[in-house]
Amino acid sequence: MVVRGQRRRGAVVATAVAGGVAVALLVSGCSPMSAAYEPQAGRAGRPHSARPVHGTGAVIDPGRALAAVRGAAAVLAREGGAKVTTSMETVSGGTRLTIQGSGVYDFARPVGELTVLLPEDATGAAEHRPITEVFTPGGLYMKNRGAGVPADKWVRLDTAALPDGNLLTSGATDPLAAAELLGGAHEVTYMRDERVGGVRVGHYWGTIDLGRAARAAPVRDRGPLAAAAKGFSSGTVAFDVLIDAQGRPRELRYRFSVESGRGDTGGGGAGGDTAADGSEAGGGAATATAIAAATATAVRPSPAATPMVVVSTVRLSAFGTAVRVVLPAPGDIYAGKVGSPQK
Repeated sequence: MVVRGQRRRGAVVATAVAGGVAVALLVSGCSPMSAAYEPQAGRAGRPHSARPVHGTGAVIDPGRALAAVRGAAAVLAREGGAKVTTSMETVSGGTRLTIQGSGVYDFARPVGELTVLLPEDATGAAEHRPITEVFTPGGLYMKNRGAGVPADKWVRLDTAALPDGNLLTSGATDPLAAAELLGGAHEVTYMRDERVGGVRVGHYWGTIDLGRAARAAPVRDRGPLAAAAKGFSSGTVAFDVLIDAQGRPRELRYRFSVESGRGDTGGGGAGGDTAADGSEAGGGAATATAIAAATATAVRPSPAATPMVVVSTVRLSAFGTAVRVVLPAPGDIYAGKVGSPQK
């Protein structure tokens, strides 16, 4: 199986979640997050956008490091708006795919909008139309999401009904969820000071307890995170985060290992239909096959495929940006069945 990747400044950033993912997403274990920052050859432990600050030699008490990481979401809520870029990389059986997104997010409201760019088909024959995604507490609106949806209509997904809580489904981790995951951080280590875009930041890495993250989040956001805690069997995800002097996360990166070799989940599958709310056409609860439909990919791993590594990155900048996001009107929401984008 060979799928064309995309290169950005000499580094492949791959993402897209393969079709045929099992109903239960299985995290095979958390490797040290230095690996998540360097899925390809490179200097371990450093994101491509960061540069070390030499001669700092700072030592931060583990308690302070943990507090800085866990408090990052609250700092964002006070800041309000920011510009956002996202990337998601999938590596499975030698295949790399990339999805990239950009937009804005108001962490105080909270609401955000991203334009998500999908990779070419496996044949390299055609590029997909960009997907517009609007994030709200408990809901995800997507335009150009799947086959059979009128061009002027939106699809709404209930993120608490998705087995991954929309950490992967849309091809871009919800920036608010990415920040609120940090509330479940434990075993946090301060690595060093670095610079991102000329801004000095502290580089922290560790492990997220998904159950704790759900309990620590505001009540309005607990549903999707609780779904993720159940959907990922290990209940943990490895992370890196770069935090500036004001306590704002400038870059968040998570490494997921998804068991992709269990074949189709039944009814829907990567090539099947789902309802507009993300559930299967047969009326069952949403399954991980929604990931494949939402990201418009149909890469089918063999039963013997190794776990699929998914690295999701959210970068934040221009804090205080005025954000204007208009939610789709009820009449603009598509209520029918959504086919696989490959149909």
